[in-house]
Amino acid sequence: MIRVLLVDDQALIRGGFRALLEAEDDIEVVAEAANGEQALALALQHLPDVALIDVQMPVMDGIEATRRIASDERLSGVHVVILTNYGLDEYVFNALRAGAGGFLVKDTEPADLLQGVRVAARGDALLSPAITRRLIGEYVARRPQPDHGGLDVLTNREREVTALVARGLSNDEIAAHMVISPTTAKTHVSRAMTKLRARDRAQLVVFAYESGLVTPRAGR
Repeated sequence: MIRVLLVDDQALIRGGFRALLEAEDDIEVVAEAANGEQALALALQHLPDVALIDVQMPVMDGIEATRRIASDERLSGVHVVILTNYGLDEYVFNALRAGAGGFLVKDTEPADLLQGVRVAARGDALLSPAITRRLIGEYVARRPQPDHGGLDVLTNREREVTALVARGLSNDEIAAHMVISPTTAKTHVSRAMTKLRARDRAQLVVFAYESGLVTPRAGR
């Protein structure tokens, strides 16, 4: 059973999501919160598998709530999915950097929402790497690139794997590209995430773009 925490300051939206999610045999909504502060308390109380969190809320917004959840070892099993009214914007990008595993637009199709919850519960990036790459690439292309020295901690293999993740390849596709086994590819990805302190593949993609390892043009 996938345990979900709903976080949105609009009760009507929470009610709609709850009705949709609880109609599924493998999903249970364990709690609802109207702001980030309540979300933190309820996450600690219920330890959900997935937290669906709105970006803009009173008291504490979704970005700060995501940051606190991602930095709390007690909540390491909670996968944050950001809810937004607009697609990619600065709020969503900052939430991904804060530790969110992906995001969904609120008017997404019901089937896509349900699939997103299941993907997030497995610990995978919510969006396909290709979609995450394209959206992040569009945002990064509009802002100055910070100087990252963190790539020095990666081996050449790990750099290559990180670049391939950012370009949209799955572990199986990385294995075929590098002529290695899928298990070895997964190991390289995991080691790169550990060294760069990336919570999930979405953060690894963000880092690859911000570090300049992959550019929006090269990633397309």
